[in-house]
Amino acid sequence: MSGIIAVYGLVVAVVIHGDLNRSESQALYTGFMHLGAGLSVGFTGLAAGYAIGIVGDAGVRAYMQQSRVYVGMILILIFAEVLGLYGLIVGLILNSKSRA
Repeated sequence: MSGIIAVYGLVVAVVIHGDLNRSESQALYTGFMHLGAGLSVGFTGLAAGYAIGIVGDAGVRAYMQQSRVYVGMILILIFAEVLGLYGLIVGLILNSKSRA
């Protein structure tokens, strides 16, 4: 489940790279907006990966004893992965603000 979180970082990296123009200098504001976009995706991806690891470990251990926890475990894993999606949304919004 955590494999898609790396794709979020790749998407923001490609969007930021497409925004760069090597022929002219870049404003300090734009640079900090790109930095903020990358950091928001990176830190939320880190938090989501950590949460998925903790929930996955506890869920597998609980599933060994009680098989009814599977659906609840999957729901909690989805909620943990949404943290990375929120970071992607914030990163894309920050990147669109850097063009203005």
